[in-house]
Amino acid sequence: MRDLVEIGMGRTARRAYDLDDVEIVPSRRTRSSSVVSTSWQIDAYRFDLPLVTHPTDAIVSPGTAVAVGELGGLGVLNAEGLWARHANVEDAIFQLVRAAEDLEDPNAVGRVLQELHAAPIRLDLLTEAIKTVRESGVTVAARVSPQHAAELTPDLIAAGVEILVVQGTIISAEHVVREAEPLNLKDFIGRLDVPVIAGGVSDYRTAMHLMRTGAAGVIVGHGYTPGVTSTDRVLGIGVPMATAIIDAAAARRDYLDETGGRYVHVLADGGMTVSGDIAKAIACGADAVMLGSPLAAASDAPGQGLYWTAAAAHPSLPRSRVAAGPDYAVDLKTLLFGPSSDAEGVVNLFGALRRAMAKTGYSDLKEFQRVGLTVRR
Repeated sequence: MRDLVEIGMGRTARRAYDLDDVEIVPSRRTRSSSVVSTSWQIDAYRFDLPLVTHPTDAIVSPGTAVAVGELGGLGVLNAEGLWARHANVEDAIFQLVRAAEDLEDPNAVGRVLQELHAAPIRLDLLTEAIKTVRESGVTVAARVSPQHAAELTPDLIAAGVEILVVQGTIISAEHVVREAEPLNLKDFIGRLDVPVIAGGVSDYRTAMHLMRTGAAGVIVGHGYTPGVTSTDRVLGIGVPMATAIIDAAAARRDYLDETGGRYVHVLADGGMTVSGDIAKAIACGADAVMLGSPLAAASDAPGQGLYWTAAAAHPSLPRSRVAAGPDYAVDLKTLLFGPSSDAEGVVNLFGALRRAMAKTGYSDLKEFQRVGLTVRR
């Protein structure tokens, strides 16, 4: 039964919960973390970690995409980002770092990012970036916006992209426009030979609609990071992540029944800053998490201490700030697997997930999605 509350005369709203509002309940058994598996598989591609990178130049270069892949996750290049537009990305990021030092103009860095993204996409640069990842032997993934998906996808697949991510701040299966032919996701996905992950969504109906387009995975959330993303402030749109993930997982279950066995993966994107949030997202029903700002702490993150999402470069209505990343830096392997001397859950992100699964007695991710949850308030 839906938990509705009256917010005024004749108007009700559904009560929803964020990851901070829920806690995982231990079961009657525990097990050794050495026998816990955090692997998952989407289409023919298997990964040791339920980690997909948020597709931002702040954390994903061709080199870091390779590093994430070698550590068991999936690094996603932004096919409309700096590596697709500038031959010298290091110089472009240096411009951002210099602009961030201008304390008298807090919007300077945002304007520089918009200017950098005003440069045209160069297929030669994009192809070279993809080639770097492909030649390493890890799975190649790239993100396009719905607006440019039809235009860029053939070249991306020709260059070697194996998993396509179609991601906007908010995406739907039915987009109505007057001035141009809309992207029909069902037809678009049906013509491709690679799996497509699409999102973000935040409710049951939209998640179900995207699953019916043939998407192999659905992104839940809008990449929300406190102090960075501002979709709620700019557009007034947002759904607490615990509820959003659980609703998408319900759509996945119903779609599985509807199709007689087609499983669509749910990827949680946003609201996760510490390892406990990752464990809660999986417990709520996510198959994998799409991490952004927590990975900015990696010493080899290309953002050099800055973090932003792709929405920060929108030419007229940015919905993300360019913000300072974590004030500590560790190598990527330590960030993901430890060891850690920090007690706040910001290092050893997936070692902590294994421990949470072991402490509650679950041996794999699908089992862990059935763990008990409680609400703080």
